[in-house]
Amino acid sequence: MLKQTFFFVIFLLLFSDSSQAPRDDIPGSRALDNFPLIDGHNDLPFNLYTILQNKIYNFSFDADLSEDPLFGSNCSSCFTDLVRARQGKLGAQFWVAYVSCNPVNYNTTVSRSVEQVDVIRRLIAKYPNDLEFVTTADGIVDAFKEGKIASMIGLEGGHSIDSKMSLLRQYYDMGVRYMTLTHSCNLPWADASPVDDTAPVVNLTEFGKKIVLEMNRLGMMVDLSHVSHGVMVEAIETSKAPVIFSHSSAYSVYAHHRNVQDDVLEKVRENDGVVMVNFYSAFIGQGNVTIDDVVKHINHIANVSGVNHVGIGSDYDGVSSVPKGLEDVSKYPDLFDLLKSSNPDVWTIENLEKLAGRNLHRVFKAVEAVRDQLRAELPDENIIPPEDLENGEEDPGEEDPGEENPGEGDGDPQPPEGGSGGAVRVFAHVLSAVVLAAVIISL
Repeated sequence: MLKQTFFFVIFLLLFSDSSQAPRDDIPGSRALDNFPLIDGHNDLPFNLYTILQNKIYNFSFDADLSEDPLFGSNCSSCFTDLVRARQGKLGAQFWVAYVSCNPVNYNTTVSRSVEQVDVIRRLIAKYPNDLEFVTTADGIVDAFKEGKIASMIGLEGGHSIDSKMSLLRQYYDMGVRYMTLTHSCNLPWADASPVDDTAPVVNLTEFGKKIVLEMNRLGMMVDLSHVSHGVMVEAIETSKAPVIFSHSSAYSVYAHHRNVQDDVLEKVRENDGVVMVNFYSAFIGQGNVTIDDVVKHINHIANVSGVNHVGIGSDYDGVSSVPKGLEDVSKYPDLFDLLKSSNPDVWTIENLEKLAGRNLHRVFKAVEAVRDQLRAELPDENIIPPEDLENGEEDPGEEDPGEENPGEGDGDPQPPEGGSGGAVRVFAHVLSAVVLAAVIISL
């Protein structure tokens, strides 16, 4: 009898259907093998500008740069290279074209923004076995299937279009697929988030709403990170397509004006948009911030907006400090493992795939669908009203210790000459026209 029992147990072990057994042992990072992790915001191009002046011929992005004399421990905002990105299972990245919005830089804002788009495209082209330039939602998945990191371009700050619809369109033609409406400066047509600590100036003007609608017509995602609470509300109500927050976290978890309040999170659900959680320590919490604090932000957004409306927008290379446990781009799998192990009922592999990239991919597809619906509409020829220009572009003042993009402004390696004011603005408008003509000729 004992022998029969022994053989029966062996038979069950050998021939039982193991696929029916619980699979709680599957790590959350398995989701990153199934669908590309799409990070909404990385500021490596700004580091290429500040450290290398965009001269990348000798830049070894395919090496581990953690001990590099320029991009290693001596750089407080350097967290990215291809070696660690592969370790982190990064599937797709929005590389960000950013220049300072400080008015003292006004006369070079457009030309330098174009240079940042250019360096992104040159970086992608330099590593064809690892990076693929992508301008469509489906292109992200195609690149992932080929084992490459889909590489898109985001434009950080509406100051880069100089309040001109024509420049917005030219950036789209250059490959930009989202624009953050503001950075930390108020624009003539939209308020930046610091006004939430004081009082609104203009919120989103009628011209600002026309910019949102022109982005809808183009198929460019409207990014509401950095804008004020009032602009968030008005832009969502104006947009015909879902919006994104490319690198923002939850205000109810940590009250910083760069984070998203609950009433807006509810509107994001109604809009079918996505909030991509930022890893910057100063936006996540106080004191010794860890990966657990980031999990709190993700969970809160998932609780208020739903798991269909949260994503990842690390802000690596645009910040000076990140949480313990998320020290660089190699650490994404640890975040997904922690989410699943701490709350497996909510963070199933299916829902982790949504967090990783399916949510942003859905929004991107929806933005493209709205573009197709509006294909018969003509380009917007409106120019900014003179009364809006009187609002001016406000200097954010002293560097906010809770703000991104360290080293901007006076520390730029190529500080522009001149200052703000009417004469500079007139000159800058002429310069913008010359730059635009040069861009068109080069296309």
